[in-house]
Amino acid sequence: MKKLTIEPAEPPAASEACNGDLSGQFHRALSVLAGKWKGDILWQLVERKRRFGELRQAIPGVTQHMLTTQLRDLEANGLVKRTVYPEVPPRVEYEMTPSAKALKPVFDELYRWAQEHGFPTSAHGAAQPKPEPSSDGIAPEGQQRKAGRAGR
Repeated sequence: MKKLTIEPAEPPAASEACNGDLSGQFHRALSVLAGKWKGDILWQLVERKRRFGELRQAIPGVTQHMLTTQLRDLEANGLVKRTVYPEVPPRVEYEMTPSAKALKPVFDELYRWAQEHGFPTSAHGAAQPKPEPSSDGIAPEGQQRKAGRAGR
């Protein structure tokens, strides 16, 4: 079976860390957090440990396969700790590592920013971009398509 996880990135060499490559460091940090569900997973783990089923229920729309893949990536990058308890049936818990917990102020600030700028949410809780008003009074193209589908 093909391994679907991302291997942890090599730590920057001493000379790379000293050369002021801030853009490169920023992009490496974003690549560790990139993924449709990683932010949701980390947000769920901010307050406490959670079991796989709890995460799956708390994140609408994520499939079992994708949740597993994203958790493995986060674990490989040192942001999530997976603990397996030797019980029958086995119990597995996920929690943030100290380096991931250091992101909590970032999450808090993102939440504050979203509240301040009033991003509306869809029925599923995902933020939706505000539609641009058109000068001719016609709904944006994407909204026309959705309205057309609703009547089918």
